[in-house]
Amino acid sequence: MVFWKEVGLQLRRVPKTADICLTQSRRHLSSRTWTNTGITTQRNTARPSLQQWQGYNTARRAFSVSAQAAHGHITPPKAGEEINITFIDKDGTKIDFQVAEGDNLLDIAQANDLEMEGACGGSCACSTCHVIVDDSDTFDKMEEPSDDENDMLDLAFGLTETSRLGCQVLMTKELDGMVVRLPTMTRNLQASDFESK
Repeated sequence: MVFWKEVGLQLRRVPKTADICLTQSRRHLSSRTWTNTGITTQRNTARPSLQQWQGYNTARRAFSVSAQAAHGHITPPKAGEEINITFIDKDGTKIDFQVAEGDNLLDIAQANDLEMEGACGGSCACSTCHVIVDDSDTFDKMEEPSDDENDMLDLAFGLTETSRLGCQVLMTKELDGMVVRLPTMTRNLQASDFESK
């Protein structure tokens, strides 16, 4: 672990440009001894011959990284296309939001720091984003829950007739004015819960 931390520190010292010279970055990393890790690299002072690099574009090589995951990211609604939703938290406090069409309840709650865990990251593999729709007429306007969602809802604490998983409820114009209640508790089952003790 310490070794990779040192690698990260070394990479931060490489010049930040759109393109990084391959030979520069290799020389920068390989010419150092990894201190405080007990790991040493063999110092190679000889430069690679041009024959070794024939067929490769050694002048410049693009450097890219994966985009960072954005949990709880929601799109701001366009003017005139806002959908109103009210969350009632565990203490009974009502909080109103205006959201965009297509956002799900889990992302809305997490983006606004409400106490909704979403332990599985919104992949319908837990029941920690359980919500209770206050109005049965609004509940009837929603799409039917999938079999996977129903299976996860069976594990939810305080299940009601109008319970849904927040990660599976997408906001639409028909759901404008919806009121959802957060349950007082959530249940997060893990593999360790099923081990024989």
